[in-house]
Amino acid sequence: MLKKILTLTALLFSLSCFAAVDVNKASAAELDGIKGIGPSLSGKILKERTKGNFKDWPDLMHRVSGMGEKSSAKFSAQGLTVNGSGYQGVSSEPAKAMSTDKPKPGKS
Repeated sequence: MLKKILTLTALLFSLSCFAAVDVNKASAAELDGIKGIGPSLSGKILKERTKGNFKDWPDLMHRVSGMGEKSSAKFSAQGLTVNGSGYQGVSSEPAKAMSTDKPKPGKS
């Protein structure tokens, strides 16, 4: 019984350590709690947020210098969210256009 209680307590503690931090609601201290976000970056985020909440990750990355794909993925893995969503990444390859043209017969 004691082992179950200790296991449950450890599980609850580990879950509370990884609480999501939404960029649209977080204070400077909460943003600074994300590894890699310091006072400079949290200040930029808060300054841009005064102009309006961030719609999504691309909006955040566009409006805040220093927020690229790599850093967004890293911050998201540590619990940072935008409107409750984690960073999903951006496709590095453009979508290929599908051709509906039929091949032209060659001349014989």
